[in-house]
Amino acid sequence: MGLGDNFMLKLDETVTHVLGQWDIYTTGIFAVLISVWIYTVVSSRDPDAHPMLLARQAQPSPVRKEGESAVFRSHSAPHGIPLNAGLNIKDPGDSKWARGRDGDLRDVWRRVVAGGLDREGNKTGEIGKLFTVLGSEQVIEHNLADITRQINLIGQHLKQNGGHNIAIILPNSIEFLTALFACAFYDLTPILAPYDQPIEKIILLLKACKADTVIAAVGSFPFDAITKSYPALKQLVWVVDEGSKHMDWNEVPKGTGGAVNVSTWQEIIQDQEPTVGTELPPVDRAGELRKVLAFWPSGELVEYTQANLIAGIAGQLTSIPTTQRITHADLFLPVDSLSTIYPLVLMLAALYSNASVALNSVAGQTSDLRIATQGIAPTIIVATPEALATTHKESQDKMSSTVYSMVHWFQARSLVQDGVMPVASAFSRMYDSLRPIIGTTPGKLRLIYVAKQAGVVSTPLSAETLSDLRIYTGARIIYALTAAKVAGAVTQTGLYDYRVDGSEKYSHFGAPVTSCEILFKDTSEHKTTDEVSTGEIYARGPAVVGEEASLGVTGKLKSDHTLALV
Repeated sequence: MGLGDNFMLKLDETVTHVLGQWDIYTTGIFAVLISVWIYTVVSSRDPDAHPMLLARQAQPSPVRKEGESAVFRSHSAPHGIPLNAGLNIKDPGDSKWARGRDGDLRDVWRRVVAGGLDREGNKTGEIGKLFTVLGSEQVIEHNLADITRQINLIGQHLKQNGGHNIAIILPNSIEFLTALFACAFYDLTPILAPYDQPIEKIILLLKACKADTVIAAVGSFPFDAITKSYPALKQLVWVVDEGSKHMDWNEVPKGTGGAVNVSTWQEIIQDQEPTVGTELPPVDRAGELRKVLAFWPSGELVEYTQANLIAGIAGQLTSIPTTQRITHADLFLPVDSLSTIYPLVLMLAALYSNASVALNSVAGQTSDLRIATQGIAPTIIVATPEALATTHKESQDKMSSTVYSMVHWFQARSLVQDGVMPVASAFSRMYDSLRPIIGTTPGKLRLIYVAKQAGVVSTPLSAETLSDLRIYTGARIIYALTAAKVAGAVTQTGLYDYRVDGSEKYSHFGAPVTSCEILFKDTSEHKTTDEVSTGEIYARGPAVVGEEASLGVTGKLKSDHTLALV
């Protein structure tokens, strides 16, 4: 008998032995193994981002100066080419091969009313909407032509009455947005003052910015106290809510001298014919653009040029993957106050992208995302660290059962190890009623922006907290580091970076956006070497006031070239 015959005989005996021992338990084990194999094959997904892209997230310059680190940039704005400074706006008649203008705030509103454009500059018909959210049941959609008319009439009124420096003391509202663009079109300086502050602080802010005009919500401060303590005030425009329209807000209290021109927003609009102010004024490209002033939480008054703001917008538009960028299909809701530059830049980026924007007055006034998002179903929000920390704590307390802990472990494993957002399963759906209520349509929210303000005490968000929030909300999260003298973000985490490092109080802050570059300068305690980049953080670029500024905090660059605070 040959070797082949012996092999076949042995194989026959082995198969006969195995089949002879087969019983119901063997069938069960076999079925389980096959099921696991099939599930693994069917459910396996490629990671959202290639691991190599996460391993080196910033590009260092080839040389560095003594006492400084190398200069680090986004891979989307490599060394050797200019940082992203503008919106590449093409005017009618421009060659499609020519480089477009950087643009200014007026171009943002012109894009809103004109609608989206394709790469050839042709209109696509993608026009966003503007909403005001009043409570959980009333949502008002605004006509863009009416907003344009308000921009013209308010701008003309402020200009004709001698206004130059316009303090906007309003909550997030359509009037805030209109006042900002009115200043841009009529050569006025907008001053973004924090809302709902004590009268003593308001007076200090007005003195610091030398405002001659105030636009404020009716009843937000006592008129006589302002005029007595700040005699430089020339005009006051009250924004009157529906419940207060029956009162006479034009009356000047006795003893103030009548030196202040008092009017209401609604009367300025209603006193003109409906056909007046329907066309935006012609743009003077040769004139010098007014700056936009804003207060950092520390009280520092920062003067941003419009070029800074436009660069900040451009950095946000190009610093996330193309497939996840803001589009006309999105509904953007700022849950943080628009008097803060980071939420403002994001809202302007949403407007320029022809996304719909919703505004409500409780933004920045509450840490409860359920209240801040009621009545609307946003796809993108920008929130405060305190609001996200509160949401995380409440969700963690609700979903603390042993069974959910197992479900959460599998979903966290999908995020951290597999690099993909977890998909809903029969087990995870059992806990949908306990998840955070963000908007009226669960599951529609896709992106959350949040920022740590450099030099300002705030609630820390660790990488573990951000990972949990991604699971609880089903949305991706971008965690940014912002600074007083930088429009937009300095650095921000990658959209697909789900990794967790539990050893740090704050999560890392990713790589620089395309409108900034960062470097570290040596301090007495932190020195840069050939192996470690650490020291005081400096930012450079078109989004930075003065082209270069210190962030006032020390940091380091991790091995994956992401920024972390020391």
